[in-house]
Amino acid sequence: MDENVQLVAGVAALVLIIFVIVAIAKAIVVVRQTQSFIVERLGRYSRTMDAGLHFLVPFVDKVRHKVDRRELVYSFPPQSVITSDNLVVDIDSVIYFQVTDPKAAVYEIANYIQGVEQLTTTTLRNIVGTMDLEQTLTSRDQINGQLRGVLDEATGKWGIRVNRVELKAIEPPPSIKDSMEKQMRAERDRRAAILTAEGVKQSAILTAEGEKQSAILTAEGDAQSKILRAEGEARAILQVFEAIHQGDADSKLLAYQYLQMLPEIAKTESNKIWFVPTEFTGALKAISAGFGVEEDIDPLKPSPDRKPSNLTSALADPREALAAARREVEDATADATDAGTKSGRRFDPNASKGQN
Repeated sequence: MDENVQLVAGVAALVLIIFVIVAIAKAIVVVRQTQSFIVERLGRYSRTMDAGLHFLVPFVDKVRHKVDRRELVYSFPPQSVITSDNLVVDIDSVIYFQVTDPKAAVYEIANYIQGVEQLTTTTLRNIVGTMDLEQTLTSRDQINGQLRGVLDEATGKWGIRVNRVELKAIEPPPSIKDSMEKQMRAERDRRAAILTAEGVKQSAILTAEGEKQSAILTAEGDAQSKILRAEGEARAILQVFEAIHQGDADSKLLAYQYLQMLPEIAKTESNKIWFVPTEFTGALKAISAGFGVEEDIDPLKPSPDRKPSNLTSALADPREALAAARREVEDATADATDAGTKSGRRFDPNASKGQN
């Protein structure tokens, strides 16, 4: 009998020890950072436990819900939305929200994630329904702003703050996408044609400007060249004229130089006729006077007292006349040299050439 009592007492003590251990384990609760626990006592809201060590009344207090206080990112599946021009587009959206009041998030709505999803769908349809397709594609920032404002206001009583709303993709129907691609391709071709035309225009303008500047510079260069050439010729004439006056050239020397230039007239082979100028007789007279001959020398009119010269007899043929004139000049030069030597003044034909 005593043994049975001891056995029952031992089992009861063991059960009590186990109960105490389990009660203590349930009474001690550790809440992690960024989490909040909703505690109910006998089925009613008791308190909200934040991060740290907490104690509960065993079998009286119970953790009703664990709430994550971090910012949550939830991506909703694509939603079919009809625009104002009766086109169906699929919009994929992402919402960034955060639980600010764990008690409201647990007791004000059964499932706040599902509630945010449905509210986003209805609000998105209302906003896009007032826009056409082009506005929908180009007004993402406007849609995001309006959607965030409506969601933040509606979810405030749920203890949720919507931080950001983003539209990941807006997919129009395939036929509309093909039309848009063709339109964009045509627009790119038009812009490329415009840019090409502008480039050709600018190139033509620059080419014309360059030719204009080149022509102006060429004309200025020609003008300056002619001016400088004229100035040089004027200076040369002045220097020759001054040298002649400084050398005190007489009519004999000038007549001799004149006769030396006559053969240059018929120097080329294309000349068929040689014109003897009227000054030719005067030049011969000047040379004759220099040689001391006072009689009137006219190669074209023969004198009865003297024999006709070779020049007079050869005037019928221009080539023979030219050869005869050259011989006459050489003879006259030799005679003038001898006469100048005898008179004490040497006659140098090259000196007259240097003066010219």
